[in-house]
Amino acid sequence: MATRKKAAAAVDVIVPGDVKDMALARAGKDRIEWADRNMPVLRAIRARLAKEKPFKKLRIAACLHVTTETANLARTLQAGGAEVYLCGSNPLSTQDDVAAALIRYYGIPTFAIKGEDHKTYYSHIVACIEARPHITMDDGCDLVTVLHTKKTGYLRDVFAGTEETSTGVTRLRAMAADKKLKFPVIAINDADTKHMFDNRYGTGQSSLDGVLRATNMLVAGSTVVVAGYGWCGRGLAARAKGMGATVMVTEVDPIRALEAAMDGYIACSMEEAAPRGDLFITVTGNKSVIRREHFAAMKDGAIVCNSGHFNVELDIPALERMAVSKRVARPYVDEYRIKGGKRIYLLGEGRLINLAAAEGHPAMVMDMSFANQAMSVEYLVKNHKKLAKDVYIVPKNIDKEVARLKLKSMGTDIDVLTPEQVKYLGTWSEGT
Repeated sequence: MATRKKAAAAVDVIVPGDVKDMALARAGKDRIEWADRNMPVLRAIRARLAKEKPFKKLRIAACLHVTTETANLARTLQAGGAEVYLCGSNPLSTQDDVAAALIRYYGIPTFAIKGEDHKTYYSHIVACIEARPHITMDDGCDLVTVLHTKKTGYLRDVFAGTEETSTGVTRLRAMAADKKLKFPVIAINDADTKHMFDNRYGTGQSSLDGVLRATNMLVAGSTVVVAGYGWCGRGLAARAKGMGATVMVTEVDPIRALEAAMDGYIACSMEEAAPRGDLFITVTGNKSVIRREHFAAMKDGAIVCNSGHFNVELDIPALERMAVSKRVARPYVDEYRIKGGKRIYLLGEGRLINLAAAEGHPAMVMDMSFANQAMSVEYLVKNHKKLAKDVYIVPKNIDKEVARLKLKSMGTDIDVLTPEQVKYLGTWSEGT
């Protein structure tokens, strides 16, 4: 791997890393600082960790989207005494200026290049694993999977990990069920202050932001098809409806489909939605949600994208086989011309549209997600010896503390139970 010099430090330190262009570092630093202004919870946690140094002598390998918000999480872990190694969790989500700034100005070894190929992507993950981490931080479970399959010799140093997103949590739970998971992992995505806010408000806004930056389409008056009605799907549907779209929701879960219908959307199958949709966005965490038969039924000019972690939600190989020609219509927009002249537009190679074509979630909502990350790492450092090799939810006291700190940063006060109310909630004898 190439090495870069830490230019902003008082002493000249060699920092390992592999980034696109170190000349981008100054712009990246400016953007990191801008995001930090909108992350008051993480700032407060960083100030405390800087005094207490609970991560002293710990190495953390983080496979996350290399964005301005992630940079501030890495800075927070570093302030707590950790040696942080960072790589990208998706080939198209890296912000190259941020990656350069992390090396030059913060001395954080970073291995991430926007648009990197498959081989480079995994070589960057391996570079972080070879730092011999004690704790892993993953977004999608790729780092943990490589660690458990190809780099098992490094497992002896790892005592715990965290996982950011639902796709990764699903993989980890499958590993735990198969008795393959070698250390406890906290599922950050399962925190209420993560999935109820990051997924709903972050994904909802940033995904449409990515679509608009890529296409400049008019949402009002169009038909938007949202595949999946979890927290991400709820957010997307609400944002699209708010912008004037007719929203169709496809689901496999009858309860979620019923909820979508009662929320005022058209709940239906993808078969029904395919010929009607102008814009399709998948957020299911599953594969082949939009398949050959759906592409075949779509109208000319249909736009298809994904906001789930992996691009397997779209059967892109089937679309490739159907196409008689393919061209880049504009940045992050591939035009597939089907036999007969119909055109289908795929955005961001089917990867996370909010990070491929935009900047990802706003810092204000990532503030809570990454506060959960930092505090969960602190919990694992103190409690990992008591935990089995399994997947755990974020402890409720951490979840509530993150919410409390966020409310405080917003200048919002809430009520406190009176002694009488506490007593009432703990008794069964008082009735009508």
